[in-house]
Order: sequence, then structure tokens, then C-alpha cells
Amino acid sequence: MKRYLKAVFLAAAGLSLLAGCGNKESKESDATNEITAEIVESATEATVPTEQPDVAPEGMAQSNLTGEWISADLAGKRPLALMIENTYEAWPHYGIENADIVYECPVEGSITRYMGIFQDYAGMERIGNVRSCRPYYVDFASEYDAIYAHFGECIFAFDILEKIDDLDALEGQVENLAFYRTSDMNAPHNAYVSGEGINKAIEYKGYSTDMAEGFGPHYNFAKSNENITLDSGYDAVVVEPGYRIDKPWFVYNAEDGLYYRYAFQREEKDAVSGNQLAYKNIILQNVNYTMYTGSGTQFDDKYLNIDCYSGGTGQYVTNGKAIDVTWKKDSLTSPTRYYDASGNEIKVNQGKTWVCVVLNEDSDRVHFYSSEDEFNNRATE
Repeated sequence: MKRYLKAVFLAAAGLSLLAGCGNKESKESDATNEITAEIVESATEATVPTEQPDVAPEGMAQSNLTGEWISADLAGKRPLALMIENTYEAWPHYGIENADIVYECPVEGSITRYMGIFQDYAGMERIGNVRSCRPYYVDFASEYDAIYAHFGECIFAFDILEKIDDLDALEGQVENLAFYRTSDMNAPHNAYVSGEGINKAIEYKGYSTDMAEGFGPHYNFAKSNENITLDSGYDAVVVEPGYRIDKPWFVYNAEDGLYYRYAFQREEKDAVSGNQLAYKNIILQNVNYTMYTGSGTQFDDKYLNIDCYSGGTGQYVTNGKAIDVTWKKDSLTSPTRYYDASGNEIKVNQGKTWVCVVLNEDSDRVHFYSSEDEFNNRATE
């Protein structure tokens, strides 16, 4: 550009010498205007940012759960955190496809249990089935200012449940309002909720449905025009979290950029829509644990006491790649934060997320594969 400006100055000088004195002022003015215009254009090009910030469409706001644009009214509402059973006897799940974030955590007997975080559950007639609370799910639900729904709880959850707004099926009138049982499943696998029932129970208990101040996007979401590709990461076309009972895995589909969920040796589908569950992001979070004691009952040493605060390791997976991360959580209501190898908080692609909480002693059971063929030909236990 310096060379170009120099040439323009020389051309302007030559024109003024060749022209008569009567035209000198006019020619110099034209040349100066040309130079000034070029300098302004150059400066404008140089200061245009390469990444424009997201601008909310009219009436829209960023979802705290997915980072995507949703109606501003909906974005300002507290989400629902719902406990969902994950045993073969409880399949298929109803309405789980509508959850924006799903937590899968181990419980007693090496089975896992889900907690779905729903921003929008209006009009849903059957969600679940619903099962009982474990204390560490309360730690996760509190990160979202969520209203927490569960069908009972273990003895060690009583104290922590007092710290949050929860809908407990054992609370008499709330059970009758929010929960119902069906005849097409055997108890205890037949308890469900509806969107209408949840709203009636919230009104009965007098809970606010407006998001409290201080709660924002749960992850460090990429902008709408960004696509996090983890180019420096390792291949993760198939992700195997290593859980012992349902033995789940996720398969990446490059056409739509989503990971599709399998468990119990088959596709995991939503019973309402018939769609296979699919997610943009997978987070694996390795945790320490002890066993609960001190109740003076037969339940001592039966329930996991998962540590959600001391930090640890894990992986972030998206677009067929994975990177190693570390994590930490500072308080009950603070979000769990995830960091890359350089200590920077990771950016998470917009979309739905599945979080696998993995016991540290089982972290060596987590595997990533570069193709489905590699996964299918793996040595199985």
C-alpha cells in the first residue's frame, strides 16, 4: 500500500507540472481528493473486525443451555432438571429428545441414571420415566437455577435438597399434580410427568419461574458464525464412555455434525418422536468419589458420594475430534468450567450437549476410535 500511495503522489505532482498555471489549483485538488479517498478506504479495510459479535434477532435471546437463539421470554425462564431412569426395563424413554443437556452419572450397582435439563417442556404429555434423586445431581442442577423434579430420593439427599427448589413425588399433593403412573410399564419403571403437571406443581409450591440474576450461558459458547473443529485434537469418530451396564457409545455423523447415541446394543431413541438421540457436544468428566456412611441404617456404603468440586480431568468432543481438558467447580450454583492444555476455558459449539460423569477408577475404560470399523473390531471385555 505504501508503494501505491507513493505512485499516486508522483502522478499527482506530474499532472500539476504539465498543466498550465490556471489549472494548477484544480488539478492539485483532484489529486489530493484521490489520495485522501484511497487512504480512507485503506484505513476502513484495515479496521473491519474479522469476527463480528452475535447480534440478537428481534425478540430473541441466547439460550443458556445451547447458546442458540430462542425466544427472549423462554430464555428468561428457569429450566427443568428431571431425573430419568436408565435401565433396560425402563426403555424406551419418553421426551428425552427435548432435553438440551443430559447428564449421565453412575449410581449404585454400576448402572447409570440421567438428568435432563429442559428449557422448553410446554405441551409435553409424557416425560420419563422419572426416578429418585442422588445428591450429586443436585450439585449439577444448581448450576442452572433449575427446578429439580425427582420421584423420591436416597436418605443422604435430604439435607442438600433443602438448598434448592425441588419437586419431590413423595410430597403428597405435588405427586398428584406433577406425576402419574402408566399401565404399559411395570412399577417402579412407570412414573412420568407432563409439562402441564410440572407447571401446576410449580404454581402450587409458589416457585418463581424467572431466571435469577447471575445466571448466564452455561458454557463458553462459540458465536453463531464459528465452528469449533479441534484441529489439534485426536480422532473421535466413535466415543465409548466405558459404563459397565448399558455399555453406551456415540457415533459421529459428518453430514450433520452430530453424535448419535447407542446403548444396550441398539440405537437409543425417543419413544415420542422415534428419533435417535443426537448431540453436538460430548463432555466426559472424571471424578473422585467415596461411599456415604453415617446414616446408621442399612444404606451406609450403598450410595456413591461423587465429588463435584475438587476438579479433575476429562475430554471435550465435537466434530469428530477430542481434546483433553481439566475442570473445576467453585460453589453450589457456579457452573463447572472446562479448560484446555494451555489453561484457557474451552469454547463449546452451539447445540445440545451430553455430559458423561466417569469415576476416576473407570477412566481407563473410556475409548475413542477413528472409525466405526476400528470400533467394531475392537477387543471387547
